Amino acid sequence: MGTVFSITVRDPTPRTPDALERIVERLHRIDTVFSTYRPDSDISRLDRGELTPDDCDPDVPVVLAACRAVAAETDGWFTERPGGRLDPSGWVKGWAVEEAAGLLRSSGARHYCVSGGGDLQTGGGPWRIGIADPRQPGLLAAVLAGHDLAVATSGTAERGAHVLDPRTGRPATGLASLTLVGAPGTGIARTDAWATAAFAMGPDRALAWATRRPGIEALAVLPDGTKRWTPGLPGHLPASGPADWRSAVG
Repeated sequence: MGTVFSITVRDPTPRTPDALERIVERLHRIDTVFSTYRPDSDISRLDRGELTPDDCDPDVPVVLAACRAVAAETDGWFTERPGGRLDPSGWVKGWAVEEAAGLLRSSGARHYCVSGGGDLQTGGGPWRIGIADPRQPGLLAAVLAGHDLAVATSGTAERGAHVLDPRTGRPATGLASLTLVGAPGTGIARTDAWATAAFAMGPDRALAWATRRPGIEALAVLPDGTKRWTPGLPGHLPASGPADWRSAVG
């Protein structure tokens, strides 16, 4: 998928090694079917018209339906065809993380963290999650904390201006990064897709949209380094953290 996955399990069981093997197999299968980097993937062949959705892996129609649902939830700011090319990666990466987390739960793990390209699904906790500063590599823009969280960040730090504004077809440049924190039960697949859409919206529209969405909080970092956030975000800050950040949001 052009990114890195990592898994931490605090309470491994005898079934954990088998679960990890199944996770690796599942991630490779998802990559084989959905990778836009592979010309022979189902999604690449579907985009070229060589396959129909019914000819593809059964997960393909399910993923495309989820993309359409997110498009409706975000008033069209999410699309599985950024720039006109079929690319449901905005859903698939978070969904892959969610699939891995589900396999861990089925093995009996209750305290875990699955990260895919910086998008995280945690179980149990508490967990402390660092949000990378998009303007200063190696530094953090914030530290979040909590239990059973889904945390997704879209931004320019790793891949440059790669998120397209679906209404113009050009890169979205109003934000340096946008982090969404989903309440327990939201799931990282939807949180990640919403983060992609919200990044494309720009700061004002994104924060207003997130404020209206139950169970979602947002942290926006603007290109000049200014931070903005939704009213409930301070509830996800750890009791101990950078004094300047806590005073800023307090």
